[in-house]
Amino acid sequence: MSTPLALVVDDDEDVRMITRLALVKVAGWQVVDTDRGAKALDLAREHQPAVILLDLMMPEMDGIETAQRLLADPATAHIPIVMVTAKKSVGEAQPWDDLPVAGVVAKPFDPMSLADELVAMLGWQK
Repeated sequence: MSTPLALVVDDDEDVRMITRLALVKVAGWQVVDTDRGAKALDLAREHQPAVILLDLMMPEMDGIETAQRLLADPATAHIPIVMVTAKKSVGEAQPWDDLPVAGVVAKPFDPMSLADELVAMLGWQK
């Protein structure tokens, strides 16, 4: 597998930094990041990442609206989206249930195993 590029979208600077370290330093990936959903739309079109890690709760445009817009755009609809949230509860209906997301990562996540978790979630070969 070639070096994946991930787009990380989270309004929390610390989460973006930890995610970047987890993917770049631990797994050797490339990362582009932003703190806003609107900027994520542009970055996804420009960089065509292998995966988008998308925070659920963000100001202005939340993760659900951002995902809907990404999926509606032919230039980005093919990119797998992984929701990243602290609001994950087993057995309850989730806001992303009607979206074809590739998976969900709960915060806090283990930075040492994040890339492996994503690879397994997306069905990629190591």
